[in-house]
Amino acid sequence: MMNKFLNRVRWTNSIFLIGTFATTVTAVPLYIWRFGLDGFQIALFWFFLISTGISITLGYHRLFSHLTFKAKWPVKLFTLLFGAAAFEGSAIAWSADHRRHHKFVDQDDDPYDISKGLFHAHIGWLLFRRGPDTPLTWVRDLKKDRLAWWQHRHYVTIAIGMAFVLPAALGWAWGGPVAALGAFLIAGIARVVVVHHMTFCINSLCHWIGDRPYSSDCTARDSVLMAICTFGEGYHNFHHEFQHDYRNGVKPWQFDPTKWTIWLLCKLGLVDGLRTVPEEKILKAQIVEHERQLRARLMDRPVTGQFEAMLGSARARMNTAFEKWEALLLEYRAAASRQGEVSRRELTQLRRDVRRAADQLRESLGSWAKICRELPAPTA
Repeated sequence: MMNKFLNRVRWTNSIFLIGTFATTVTAVPLYIWRFGLDGFQIALFWFFLISTGISITLGYHRLFSHLTFKAKWPVKLFTLLFGAAAFEGSAIAWSADHRRHHKFVDQDDDPYDISKGLFHAHIGWLLFRRGPDTPLTWVRDLKKDRLAWWQHRHYVTIAIGMAFVLPAALGWAWGGPVAALGAFLIAGIARVVVVHHMTFCINSLCHWIGDRPYSSDCTARDSVLMAICTFGEGYHNFHHEFQHDYRNGVKPWQFDPTKWTIWLLCKLGLVDGLRTVPEEKILKAQIVEHERQLRARLMDRPVTGQFEAMLGSARARMNTAFEKWEALLLEYRAAASRQGEVSRRELTQLRRDVRRAADQLRESLGSWAKICRELPAPTA
């Protein structure tokens, strides 16, 4: 029995994950108590935290795993170098696991299946082996990428150099051996632990807490709190429903620094081919999901004639708003495709009409959803 358990342990992963965590909660506070914490150490920590975190979300996740945009070699190289410094495996191996997760979400073949428990989804799948590793047949396209394959072949060397040697070297250059030790502990080890658990929270908490406005077919959920903690990855219900969109926070006001970074890189000419889901498809998904939730709520709740009339009226207003918005959107797209035949003023006016119609649709959708939430409580 004990041998069977020991054979399941992923020893390299376990020693590294437990060792870095133990060092963070012991040696790091001792260093700060003994030598203090200056602006250089804080700045270095945040530089490596943001660089490695964005390299995972923008590079490993949205670029390599989902191919939501195309990047030129400087962006690829940066995300591959600092992505390795996150110590989450090579981009190729990471993407293979992630594509398998999307294919088999909430099923036994999902590497971090939430139905096996929060601990398993968060970190247990990395500590204990439940089956064979994900084969690289999931990422045949990435194996043809010369930079990604180079990083995969030399991953351990790159990871150690970027995660630990580089911060320590910068610390030494700044203030000698004491600063080097601090940089190694704070910008190196402690930062690795923080980035690890930022990523792990997507696999665990984003399948456990939050809302499901786009689909309840899987456990993925939208969480503003998780978005703040993970550079915008917390809008996970949207992501699972529309995984090939470069945005996770699709609404303009939603916190998604990764989306903003991709957009900025596009403006600078460093990335292109940004993939997005048509807005009408997103709104249709929301409407379908609202209807599904409404049907589920109506199963065991009394609905009076007056309440049923309110629902019907709200639903009719929403249908009318949707048809108007969709017609205007089609008109705008047709006009935009006839460049030279339609004046810029006409296009601008059409675009404004589309936005106003979209606002009216969202308002009617919100009113309908509010009525649904006010359904009487189920009978005893």
